Amino acid sequence: MHLKCKFDNGEFALLAELQPPKGTDISRMVADIQPVREMVDAFVVTDMSNAMMHMSALCSAMLLQSKGVETVMQVCVRDRNRLALQADLLGANACGIMNLMAVTGEDPTFGDHQQAVAVHDLDHLDLLYAIGGLQNGKDLAGKNLDGAPHFLIGSTVNANLKGQALELEIEKMNRRHEAGARFFVTPPVFDLVEIAPFWERVDCKKYKIIPSVLLLKSLGMARYIQRNLKHINIPRTMIQRIQTAADKGRECLRITQELVAALEAEGFSGVQITTLGGGDRLSALLGVSRSKAPTPSMTLLRRGQ
Repeated sequence: MHLKCKFDNGEFALLAELQPPKGTDISRMVADIQPVREMVDAFVVTDMSNAMMHMSALCSAMLLQSKGVETVMQVCVRDRNRLALQADLLGANACGIMNLMAVTGEDPTFGDHQQAVAVHDLDHLDLLYAIGGLQNGKDLAGKNLDGAPHFLIGSTVNANLKGQALELEIEKMNRRHEAGARFFVTPPVFDLVEIAPFWERVDCKKYKIIPSVLLLKSLGMARYIQRNLKHINIPRTMIQRIQTAADKGRECLRITQELVAALEAEGFSGVQITTLGGGDRLSALLGVSRSKAPTPSMTLLRRGQ
């Protein structure tokens, strides 16, 4: 478990979010990770994020693990009842998947199957306790297991909140930690000042906090987020920087690289790079040619440069 070793040794971990294909062709997913697989500590396989139907996270993570790639499998409580969730968890561990991240999932009305019925048999905290029970050799019915799984468990935390909402979120994080979560992934961060109130309240030795860094694709995307997604703040100066850049796509890459370096310098346990399906841009972000294997001279992002 390379990721667990990174956390145990206090080293900065680089995660990359990976969206499974909407279909059976995995060639693009595999091609996207090949140039950067030695630089990324683990690929976070999403479980139908944004309520959009894709190949299952379990199947996708199994395929990647079979190719020697470490994964973090998201487990979403929205779509499966407690029987299916426990069955998937046992199957995942038996197939070599050791890292999980519990997520609640967006409402189906936001996705591409708006008539789907959300299950929510377990909530987020219930899922963490269920995983803990499995690791102790018992299912949710109290029945003994013939072999218990072992996982490194992650969860989520909204570090962008303020005031009383932030206090409640930290209490929720504490409960999730007590239930077994060992690392916490935040929503996308574009301004370290925004998350300073959260970071000042957190014991970085106790909690492994992994901010998400969203790779912007264009000026239009940045403006849309600024106007429509209230839980994500993109500084106006950053918008202006992209607007005045001669090569706006390259400027977006530079901004992401600088954010990762700043978060590492600040003492966070790692980052999760989110591309929203643009996995092919990971190579450019990490300074790796898609036709070459990574070399030490290419590890600009990992060196914080």
